[in-house]
Amino acid sequence: MKKLTRQIKIGSVPIGGGAPCSVQSMCSTDTRDVAATLAQIGRLAEAGCEIVRCAVPDMDAAKALAGIKAGSPMPLIADIHFDYKLALQALESGVDGLRLNPGNIGERWKVAEVVKAAAERQIPIRIGVNGGSLEKELLVKYGHPTPEAMVESALGHVRILEELNYREIKISIKVSDVLRTLEAYRLLSDAVDYPLHIGVTEAGTIFSGTIKSSVGLGILLHQGIGDTMRVSLTGDPVHEVRVAYDILKSLGLRQRGINFVSCPTCGRCQVDLIPVAEEVERRLAHLDKNITVAVMGCSVNGPGEAREADFGIAGGRGEGLLFKHGEILRKVPQDKLADALVEEVLKP
Repeated sequence: MKKLTRQIKIGSVPIGGGAPCSVQSMCSTDTRDVAATLAQIGRLAEAGCEIVRCAVPDMDAAKALAGIKAGSPMPLIADIHFDYKLALQALESGVDGLRLNPGNIGERWKVAEVVKAAAERQIPIRIGVNGGSLEKELLVKYGHPTPEAMVESALGHVRILEELNYREIKISIKVSDVLRTLEAYRLLSDAVDYPLHIGVTEAGTIFSGTIKSSVGLGILLHQGIGDTMRVSLTGDPVHEVRVAYDILKSLGLRQRGINFVSCPTCGRCQVDLIPVAEEVERRLAHLDKNITVAVMGCSVNGPGEAREADFGIAGGRGEGLLFKHGEILRKVPQDKLADALVEEVLKP
C-alpha cells in the first residue's frame, strides 16, 4: 500500500496525497543558454518528463529562468544553493518550485524572505539532503553520512520552515549507496507525512546507474514510499526519464510506452535474434501504447510468449512466425522479421 502523504502541487502536477509517482529530470545545459535549455526540455517532454529542474549558479541563470519558464511545456524547478537572492530572483522569474536547504541559506531573516516570497506565490520548496554535503556538526556526531545523520539533517531543515508556518514542503534524502538510501528513506517516511522525492544520487553511468536506481527505487516504490522521482544518470537526461518509466511500469504503477519482451537467447535459438530485438525496441521506443510486443527466439517458449503478446515473433531456422493477438499471421524470413513486426504494430 502506498503511504498517503500530504499533497502539494508543482505547477499543475500533484505530488503526494495518492497521486501517481511523477517523473522528473534535470537539465544538463547551461541555464543561461535559454535556447539550448528549452531544446533539451522539449526532448524531455517528448520522453514523458513531467517536471524539470535547472541549476541556478548565479544571478544571470536566475534571470534566464523567466525565458525558460515562458517556453517550457512542463513545470520548472530552480535548484538553489547558499544564496537567498538567487531564490528570490528565481521566484520573480516565475518558477513552479524551489530546491534548497534552509540551513545553508544563511541567517534566519534570509530564509524568512524566501519563505515569504514562496508563500505569496504558493510555490513549494523541496528540502534536498545529500550525503556528500551534510552539515559538519552531523558528520562529527555520526562519523559519516549515516541514514540517521541524513534524517536528522532533513528534519532540522523542515523545522526551520515549520517555525515560519510554511508547510508546502517535499523532501529528498539521497546518497550514492543503495542500502543507505533505502534505510534513510524508511526512517524519514516513518518520521514525516510530507511527500518524498526519491532517487539514488550520483548513481553512475547509463549502465551502472540504471541498475542501482532500479534496485533502490524499485524497493522503495514497492514498499509504498515515493511521490515523485528522478533517476540520476551520467548521460543524456532523456535516458533518466525512460528508465524511470520502466521502473514504474515494471511495478504496475504507471504505464508509458510499450511492454517489450524478448528472450535472452540460448543454444536452441536458430535465428540471429539480438539485432532483431534491438532494432524492434529502438523503432518502437517512441510509441506510447499499452501493448506487449514479444521477440522470441526458439520453439520452447517462443510461440507461447508470442501468442500471449499483442504482437510478436517466434524464431525458427532462419525465419520466424509473426503473431497478432494470439493468431499466426504468416512466416517471415529472418532478414524481414524486424520490419514485419514493426509494420504490424504501427498499422492504423
